[in-house]
Amino acid sequence: MQIYSSSYSSYSTKLTNLHMIRSSSNHNQERNNYNLKQIFVPNSCPNLSVSNTQQLPLNQSVAAIVFGGGPDSELYPLTKTRSKGAIPIAANYRLIDSVISNCINSDITKIYAITQFNSTSLNSHLTKAYSGFGLGKDRFVEVIAAYQSLEDQGWFQGSADAIRRCLWVFEEFPVTEFLVLPGHHLYRMDYNTLIEDHRRSKADITIVGLSSATDHDSGFGLMEVDSTNLVTKFTINPKKTQQDLISVESRTRSDGTSSCYVPSTGIYVIGREQMVKLLRECLVKAHMFDGYWEDVKSVGAYYRANMESIKRFEPLFYDKQCPLYTMPRCLPPSSMGEAVITDSIIGDGCILDRCVIRGSVVGMRTRIANEVIIEDSIIVGSNIYEMEEDVRRKGNEKKKEIRIGIGEKSRIRKAIVDKNARIGQNVMIINRDNVEESNRESEGYVIREGIIVILRNAVIPDDSII
Repeated sequence: MQIYSSSYSSYSTKLTNLHMIRSSSNHNQERNNYNLKQIFVPNSCPNLSVSNTQQLPLNQSVAAIVFGGGPDSELYPLTKTRSKGAIPIAANYRLIDSVISNCINSDITKIYAITQFNSTSLNSHLTKAYSGFGLGKDRFVEVIAAYQSLEDQGWFQGSADAIRRCLWVFEEFPVTEFLVLPGHHLYRMDYNTLIEDHRRSKADITIVGLSSATDHDSGFGLMEVDSTNLVTKFTINPKKTQQDLISVESRTRSDGTSSCYVPSTGIYVIGREQMVKLLRECLVKAHMFDGYWEDVKSVGAYYRANMESIKRFEPLFYDKQCPLYTMPRCLPPSSMGEAVITDSIIGDGCILDRCVIRGSVVGMRTRIANEVIIEDSIIVGSNIYEMEEDVRRKGNEKKKEIRIGIGEKSRIRKAIVDKNARIGQNVMIINRDNVEESNRESEGYVIREGIIVILRNAVIPDDSII
């Protein structure tokens, strides 16, 4: 089986569990290969063979498998109660909307979303956002939640195991390829180009790689590819630093041929039949992607992606040909009093009084009081509107009188305020002591990479200084 890479400047998904098992220590190599065969060629595997004599359009011949994301300590506390794909981005969206929208805009209309970790919020979003997407049996976004059965009584043991255990679902439609995607990356990509590249090369597997040198690490693996984009080596969790990667980007091998190192994005195209016999000899190629791509895998990366959404707002979110879909919420337009807003994104249904907002992302239903200054920050927003009468009633019962939102005369700089947080009056969230890392969950916040993160549902009392 041959594997090619396909160039893309934004890529990621963890079917790389296959490679992770393969690249373990030599002592475990034989056992791991055996385990993989058990995973991908079980006796009970469904028959996924399909005639390929006539190539069908993408909406009939390709199905997408999107992963909601597993536990990731680098994104904590943003993933404390939600999966990576459910994290809000750019005021109105969730990260997974970028991936689902790429599928819809590429006319890939059979979409399976596999979820497990902290999946309640993500499952709810997908169900509500795309329930009206299907115009018939062949157009759907179907959520496949982790499950246990008589044959498999544990949870999914990674992406490869999840696919194996869901093969009985995937056999419903006679597609020729599966497009495997991570659900927490921010990018825009025409998958038609990727599928065409995969078919033209006659590869069994095509992996999307980043074609340009960037500051992204190689968390999804590092591929060595030759001049035809044939993947000759794949390493998971390489020890090379980004500077090393750039310095060895291309080289001449002993046989006189040239090769280069390309970071993998975790996006795969796999032939239908190869799905169940993945460990046989494969042709793997790389497809190089050269567009904007962000692997939102840490608090710092999440912060940067939101800041980039301000700069790149028009090409990423206002493209008529490639719209970004999400859940319709029927919220009123944002109300602004004497607010002064520059270089910012404001979500739907916000209530902004006499405040100043610079270089920030303000999410849906956010309430900002008078004389508040917000700079270079992300205010995720709220699930509900809380009126003053509700606050008084709660205050009588629970001694709590701070309303959801940002209180008067508060100042917030370079911070992430998660959903439904209550910021009192005269609060300073400015990282006064320039702390890089701090765990103050009991006080309602943490600091990651110098960025203050106010926890979801946190209460920050009046006159607090952080």
